[in-house]
Amino acid sequence: MARGRALTADDDAREVGVGPWPGGPAAWPRLGAGPDAPLDPRYDAELLAHGDRRNVVDRYRYWTVEAVVADLDTRRHAFHVAIENWVHDLNIGSVVRTANAFLAAEVHVVGRRRWNRRGAMVTDRYQHLRHHRDVAALAAWAGEAGLPLIGLDNVPGSVPLEGYALPRACVLLLGQEGAGLSQEAVAACDAVLHIRQFGSTRSINAGAAAAIAMHTWITQHA
Repeated sequence: MARGRALTADDDAREVGVGPWPGGPAAWPRLGAGPDAPLDPRYDAELLAHGDRRNVVDRYRYWTVEAVVADLDTRRHAFHVAIENWVHDLNIGSVVRTANAFLAAEVHVVGRRRWNRRGAMVTDRYQHLRHHRDVAALAAWAGEAGLPLIGLDNVPGSVPLEGYALPRACVLLLGQEGAGLSQEAVAACDAVLHIRQFGSTRSINAGAAAAIAMHTWITQHA
């Protein structure tokens, strides 16, 4: 558990995290001995003073957002995630949150620049995001970066994700909820995969599909 008083059942149930750093400013983590030594630059004075209620792992308690991102950047994975955003897809926030959990290199939003961030639960602060005006722009970027586009959709000609050897460096591309990948996206992909299903529904939620695809990459490469 991180430093600070852990919340108990008597605290507001909506709050998470830890309280102020115990011992006050004199005990804060510093670069050197004594209360006059400079504060360790990874730490945020406001969080140290008032507590850290963010949804972060204990390792990052009291750290600044910039310090967290810098540390994540030293060990990000080689896969990217892209999702089409033609109808302001509400799933993009969930995709960003999952991409943060699995430490994706970047999340690419294709189409509309604005997207609903509510589902991201503030994880977009820690996740690199890139916008592309259309599929052609994404494909051009991926080509220059040497990253194959791997589509996720149950369209004719797609092959099962299960058992498929995902490239270590790649872009996992998802379509919008309901419509799936656009025809332009399917044509741009180096391969299109589908997740095997056994019930009555034709498709699963785009956010759930993204999570399954990312975890499949994790099981093969992380």
